[in-house]
Amino acid sequence: MAEFVRVTRTTDVAPGSGVVAEVNGQSIAVFNVDGTYYAIDNTCVHRGGPLGEGELEGDTVTCPWHGWQYNVKTGVSLTNPSACVKSYQVKVEGPDVKVLL
Repeated sequence: MAEFVRVTRTTDVAPGSGVVAEVNGQSIAVFNVDGTYYAIDNTCVHRGGPLGEGELEGDTVTCPWHGWQYNVKTGVSLTNPSACVKSYQVKVEGPDVKVLL
């Protein structure tokens, strides 16, 4: 059964940036877009780059390895729209950012 699991604190993800969280054996990238938090798989489908370490501009993250871009709200690649990474439902409870796993 799916449940919301704490992945990070709100203070750990500055506006306009992302972090990587390891939760239940999964690597998840969490982003802060103007105070709203989004979570996607951390692994780029192109060559496995760490999306949570990429540059965030608006709601688009650029993979630091080869420049593939993804919408952090949907997980859809802007570079190759037929490719996507999993996106997670996010909720904030107090200081905690939680994702539905």
